[in-house]
Amino acid sequence: MKNLEMFCTSMEPNHYEFIKEAGYIPSALGEKDFQDGWLRDNTNINISKKNKNYAELTFHYWFWKNYLKNCESKWVGFCHYRKFWTKGVHKNSEINIDNLPSILLKEIPEEFEKYDVILGEPFYVNQRKIMKFLKKGLRTILEKPSRLLNSDERTIKFHFDIMHGKNNLEKAIEFLDKENRKDFYDYVNRKVYFHPFNMYICKSKKMLNEYYQTLFTWLENCEFFFSNKDLKGYDLERIYAFLAERFTSYWFTKNAKYKTMNISFYDIRNDIS
Repeated sequence: MKNLEMFCTSMEPNHYEFIKEAGYIPSALGEKDFQDGWLRDNTNINISKKNKNYAELTFHYWFWKNYLKNCESKWVGFCHYRKFWTKGVHKNSEINIDNLPSILLKEIPEEFEKYDVILGEPFYVNQRKIMKFLKKGLRTILEKPSRLLNSDERTIKFHFDIMHGKNNLEKAIEFLDKENRKDFYDYVNRKVYFHPFNMYICKSKKMLNEYYQTLFTWLENCEFFFSNKDLKGYDLERIYAFLAERFTSYWFTKNAKYKTMNISFYDIRNDIS
């Protein structure tokens, strides 16, 4: 028996054969006509109606409520139709639909057994081009011009303010439980990177259950604030997924012994419409 169950989310029914042949579990988002064999985020206990703002998190919620207790493999992981865990580092230009299956992660290597969680390689927000910051958040930069010269001041909080609405992250943290509120606030104001995409591989059902309980309680509380906001455009519409992305990085690095692994980009929609 393999030691990994990998759930691959997609909104396209035609992706079934590729995901299945890769040895992954096809996991559907959205209302299209999906064939038998897909796990659906709109069945049983679910929040699929929130997919517009929660993105892939609607499947994570479904997984938590309906499937987690039934997992039989040692490790449980998640990927997307355009972001995959891969063995080794691969340039995007070198990946195609034919060689992608051969580089996908199928088993957790033995040297990872001493860890609880695998996270993606860190995404350094302070290394983004200055012009992108100036274009998106000139007013925020003018409040503290030293950020242009000192990359350590371009933190997760600074990046979120520019990309997803000024003070939205700070306001959301107010709805977090007391156990995590201060630590998460310190984390986003101090760190200049996070582990992205709401992707992780975990070998503890207990840990996943605790994580999901904390995460979804927090996000539900955040809805009291964001429901009154005009969440239009990609950077705001998926606000809960972006909040979760930062929190996921914080929570697992705080509570688990973790190791990082490469995530490669290839959108299989390029070949499978």
